[in-house]
Amino acid sequence: MPQVLLTSSEGTEFLVDRDIAEKSQVLKFMFDDVGDSGHAVPLPNVSGPILAKVIEYCTHHRHDPAQPSGDDSATDISEWDLEFCKVDQGTLYELILAANYLDIKPLLDLTSKSPEEIRKTFNITSDFTPEEEAQDWINEK
Repeated sequence: MPQVLLTSSEGTEFLVDRDIAEKSQVLKFMFDDVGDSGHAVPLPNVSGPILAKVIEYCTHHRHDPAQPSGDDSATDISEWDLEFCKVDQGTLYELILAANYLDIKPLLDLTSKSPEEIRKTFNITSDFTPEEEAQDWINEK
């Protein structure tokens, strides 16, 4: 399996199998367009520790089938994924940013939260005024 070299924002290098790197749609399209030049791929928006976590996730899910475009269906979350997400809020935020930057939709879906989950996490009872809650549109989904 061919390998690619990924470089984090602070210069930490990670040698990974290309199929793992291609879990990122950004990297996959780049390799498809320009090929693998053998040079390191700089990822200036991802720190070393976060890139290591992203690679850990992609390695674990390397054989998962591609998620169909537009498929937003909720699936069961594996025990491994639940453990993977047991990190502090700062790390979780950085994982969300990295998943978005690298376009890794399954990781973004896993780490992102619904408005209801955000309210529960931060103990917010409601972010609407009583007048807004009386509006019909508030319960539309």
